[in-house]
Amino acid sequence: MTSTLVQHRPHKASATSAEAGTRARDWAEIQERMLVPLYEAVYERLEVGAGTRLLALGCGSGLALLIARTRGATVTGVDTDSDRLALARERMDGSPTARLVDGGPGDAGPARPAYNLVTAFQPIGCGARDAEDLEQALKDAVGLVERRSLVVLTGWGPPERCATSGVLRVAGERRRPAHRDALEDIAARAGLNPDGSGRVACPFGYADVDSAVRGLMSTGLYDAAVRETDQAQVGKEIAEALHDHRRPDGTVWMPNVFRYLIARTP
Repeated sequence: MTSTLVQHRPHKASATSAEAGTRARDWAEIQERMLVPLYEAVYERLEVGAGTRLLALGCGSGLALLIARTRGATVTGVDTDSDRLALARERMDGSPTARLVDGGPGDAGPARPAYNLVTAFQPIGCGARDAEDLEQALKDAVGLVERRSLVVLTGWGPPERCATSGVLRVAGERRRPAHRDALEDIAARAGLNPDGSGRVACPFGYADVDSAVRGLMSTGLYDAAVRETDQAQVGKEIAEALHDHRRPDGTVWMPNVFRYLIARTP
């Protein structure tokens, strides 16, 4: 099976190279695994396996890719974060078949044969432009897949069912919760046809408050708040917001629900 890692042009960042590398490692070691129930539920429902040619948008440090590959899929990963992408490449065992291409989804192909599954596992509903960014990425990816191929979009569930919502308020006013039909609206604007949906429980669990702060900071959702104050202050505010989610043994536990939409290309 072939694994391909494709790199978007990275956004300009204020963090130093060392800080960015540390944050990417925190993402890979602490935060990324929180969405494993989502990855597995989608792959099981769609019967991902040897016949799957997957294009993963926002592949992060490659955990979802690795799970798909163990099921026999051929995987291509695209991400804007070069540090996360470097960790994804490590997870692919340094395969000589892996590629790093500076560009968007269009630079990942066209694959031969074409992709037949596109996943966007980064949940919308937190970033100020996450819906717009996802819509554009999907439009760029549609031309790379077979007709009637499957596309999976994901988003945060209702705030009342996501304990992490309160902690995300520390990110400031730029956080814009997605409305109920946001995934359907994005799919329609990208020219996709809805074909099912589901919800998955993805609790965020951490060994202690320090791990929780590091994991949450690694998401990038607090970057604007950090620019307005500083990292230490934002970390302190996150730790305070986590107070109600601490257990007697010091661990942190926050139940969440994520929604996914299955759509098809024309």
